[in-house]
Amino acid sequence: MKRNYLVVITILLFTYQQTIAQTYHEQYRPQIHFSPKAHWMNDPNGMVYYNGIYHLFFQYYPNASVWGPMHWGHAISPDLIHWKQQPIALYPDSIGYIFSGSVVVDKNNTSGLGMNGKPAVVAIFTQHDTAGEHAHTNTYQNQSIAYSNDEGKTWTKYNANPVLKNPGITDFRDPKVMWYDEGNKWIMTLAVKDHIAFYSSPDLKTWTEESQFGKDVGAHGGVWECPDLISFDDNGKKVWALIVNINPGGPNGGSATQYFLGDFDGKIFKPFTTDKKWIDYGPDEYAGVTYSNTDNRKIFLGWMSNWSYAQLVPTEVWRSAMTLPRNLNLMHVGDDMFIASKPVVELNSVAGKQQVINAIAVNPQFDLSQQISNLQLPCRLEFNAEAKSFSVNFSNDKNELLVIGYDEVQKHYYINRSQSGEVDFEKTFSEEHAAPRILNAKMIHLTIIADVSSVELFADDGLSVMTEIYFASKPFGQIQLKSDSGMQVNNFIYTPYKSIWK
Repeated sequence: MKRNYLVVITILLFTYQQTIAQTYHEQYRPQIHFSPKAHWMNDPNGMVYYNGIYHLFFQYYPNASVWGPMHWGHAISPDLIHWKQQPIALYPDSIGYIFSGSVVVDKNNTSGLGMNGKPAVVAIFTQHDTAGEHAHTNTYQNQSIAYSNDEGKTWTKYNANPVLKNPGITDFRDPKVMWYDEGNKWIMTLAVKDHIAFYSSPDLKTWTEESQFGKDVGAHGGVWECPDLISFDDNGKKVWALIVNINPGGPNGGSATQYFLGDFDGKIFKPFTTDKKWIDYGPDEYAGVTYSNTDNRKIFLGWMSNWSYAQLVPTEVWRSAMTLPRNLNLMHVGDDMFIASKPVVELNSVAGKQQVINAIAVNPQFDLSQQISNLQLPCRLEFNAEAKSFSVNFSNDKNELLVIGYDEVQKHYYINRSQSGEVDFEKTFSEEHAAPRILNAKMIHLTIIADVSSVELFADDGLSVMTEIYFASKPFGQIQLKSDSGMQVNNFIYTPYKSIWK
């Protein structure tokens, strides 16, 4: 009897270990991007760095792999790369679902919610009342707060929520809050239907409207969502960036993230220009905002999907992943100024041994698969090339193909996933997408980071960025460079990445 008992225990233990090993390694599961262990995820929320830990909260429905009553999921990381999912942070209540928002560290205890000399970590979020929505009221979205006295492990909702009531606007949501030193006050940047409203507060509890922006500038193909207000030091001058997500109305259809550069005086935002500018031109970066409490470092993260097909993609256990975390910085091009994005340096923590090819003549093609030993995904490709038309082709033995390239006539980068695997779950998914080349230089510097179901393109030091997901039936194992006119590629570097899921 004892022997049989030990056999049963051994079998159960083995089964458990096998289940753990299989989690995060299902078909299509990203290996260097955060995705939830199971079920539905969308916008990143409440991203904050505190006492050596990066917190990622996110829109989460724990009962299905499609959108439902929104909670705040929670994950933590010491390095922005390796993540551990935590218990759900915020649940819906009688006021409504828990929609998007932000988290701040109340260092000066302005809210009075700190304890034992330690500041509270305070979440500010939209609550969405479905009963009010179904009754066709226009006040069903309001702003509430919750606080944590144990560094984000557990949360208590404020007993006088909501702290900012809806004045009568159907879309009134996604508060991003920051401390404004010059005015000794908190500033809330809030999405208000098709524009932005700025509010201020001395204590995170009482809010006063300061101004509005955006009714007549920028892209307006859809509702404005998930805004952010940050500042850069531009050679001693402070430049403010207002980030605004829009759905639909992106440069390649559906969801996208636009931005404006300008001045902010604690009350009014004044843009330098009203030109349309995009942080990411690909269809699969949305709801992107930055981490708080990271000093001068601007770390940006987006949801890696698009509302056009987010609930239709062919994953079952989970749906959606986040982009790689990216550092944002300002770049001058002629008399204009842009936000550029680069993957965070912490990604090197999962880098394998680099392989370098110093000079490649592409005429008309060059098979990297013959030069790189043990080629695998995820990986990073980095190289300099002449500004001529070329493509980087990922393929497998199932005749599936993902093409990333540059068109010198159109002066744009492009990604074509029309033959990349499963594409027919939504009619626009297989369309080719493009991003203009902003830099006018003879040489192109290109970084491509490919995971098993996504690709992120960073061109010209991150001036032109594209993010796309794809669903190949088998991982890509071949890579070719192609150029009909012939071209020279310098300093080609291949870097494999280890899985972040152990």
